[in-house]
Amino acid sequence: MIHIAPHATAFVVEHLPRDRCLSPHTIYSYSDSLLLFVVFVARRLGVQPSSLTLEQLSADLVLDFLDHLETERGNSVRTRNARLTALKSFLRYMEYRETACHELSRQVHAIPEKRSEKTLPDWLDRDEIQAIVDAPDIGTASGVRDRAMLHLAYTAALRVSELTSFTLDSLSHPHLDTVKIMGKGRRERVLPLWKESRSALRCWLDIRPEVHVRHLFLNARRQPISRHGFAHRLNVHVATATSVAPSIGTKRITPHVLRRSCAMHTLEATRWNLYYVSLWLGHESMASTELYLRGNTAEKLKALNANVPPTIRKGAFNGAQDKLVSVLNAPRK
Repeated sequence: MIHIAPHATAFVVEHLPRDRCLSPHTIYSYSDSLLLFVVFVARRLGVQPSSLTLEQLSADLVLDFLDHLETERGNSVRTRNARLTALKSFLRYMEYRETACHELSRQVHAIPEKRSEKTLPDWLDRDEIQAIVDAPDIGTASGVRDRAMLHLAYTAALRVSELTSFTLDSLSHPHLDTVKIMGKGRRERVLPLWKESRSALRCWLDIRPEVHVRHLFLNARRQPISRHGFAHRLNVHVATATSVAPSIGTKRITPHVLRRSCAMHTLEATRWNLYYVSLWLGHESMASTELYLRGNTAEKLKALNANVPPTIRKGAFNGAQDKLVSVLNAPRK
């Protein structure tokens, strides 16, 4: 029998960080996918997760697991596909260590990804953004920190993973003119900061606790703030901002919405130049940036107004009769 536990441990602890040099966020995602899978299979088979063997796995179990994610856990199609990618990667890793895994890996790799709807992104207008960044109470240390986080997340169009991993070394000292961001796929970008963002950051740096942690933003326990921690603080300030800008209440605001809002506003400011927006967001391909162009109606109206529609020749249609005339004409027939 071939036990899964040693291979799963080596895959997460050694292969992903050492051989593939994946980011901690990606490693966490792969590890979480394997955790959900082994727990699901162990419950289905009535065994302990650490005692699972390769011979107990099958493509049908993988399909049942994917259905479980969507129906019972309420995951989206994109999340389902991400979990499947992680399982395929793990089985590919096992192929080179256990020849008995080849057939299972072949069957699982034949499972296609589900197609999902590519909906237009939610985003906030400038008044709504202003209401959110003004929401924190700057009379408190947490309010000063939150204002700096919101300013930086929006103006630098940060992914939440980029914001929570931001360190003091990412800032240009002493003037805070630019920030250095290590983005998705280990692509580094340097962005200038607005003076308002620099001011918000200086206020936080002046009161930031002196701790050994190099992360810029800390929670109440003086540890790096987490993704969930930032999302919670954002929800608090969104609730406050709704009283100033009621339209916010009709939208589902997540940390990524701040990034999307910056993308849309940058697109307008650069006169619909996707190249500049792609550079600002740190996209590997401009195909990812085109989504924002689809969500903005101004450019479409501009193209519509520039086009000349075909003329319509005026005429009359004699086949239709007035209702009253039809009634009065009935006795004549």
